[in-house]
Amino acid sequence: MKPYELRTGRVFVLRLETGEVLHEAIEGFSREKSIKSALITAVGGVATGSKMVVGPNLDDGSVVPIVYELRTPHELTATGTVFCDENDQPVMHMHGSVGYNGHSTTGCLRAGMIAWLVLEVTITELLGDHPKRIKDGSTGFLLLES
Repeated sequence: MKPYELRTGRVFVLRLETGEVLHEAIEGFSREKSIKSALITAVGGVATGSKMVVGPNLDDGSVVPIVYELRTPHELTATGTVFCDENDQPVMHMHGSVGYNGHSTTGCLRAGMIAWLVLEVTITELLGDHPKRIKDGSTGFLLLES
């Protein structure tokens, strides 16, 4: 375990417009407002063509993401974080569930979730000596490090 003690700062609520891509909107807003780290939640609708990672394909021993594309608009609820990478650029990491007609799918939303009609995001800034997302040599994942 690698703990980091932070405190809350500003709180923002965003209403994304139809067609905006979730991670692009959050990361762009974070750059604009100089947000280095944050807690984020999202609730609302996502459009046909939205993509999410629904797990790794481990068949050949490597970690290859399985990307799932939505064929209809779906409802979304999600939570995640923003932390800067090695170049001080904010990077969103968010997981959530989408549902349609009684069926749901859960995964990582970084592959391209597209806002549809109503998509609201709450960003709670975190202040303090925050970690950064550093690329791990063995997995290629961006992991939190001091």
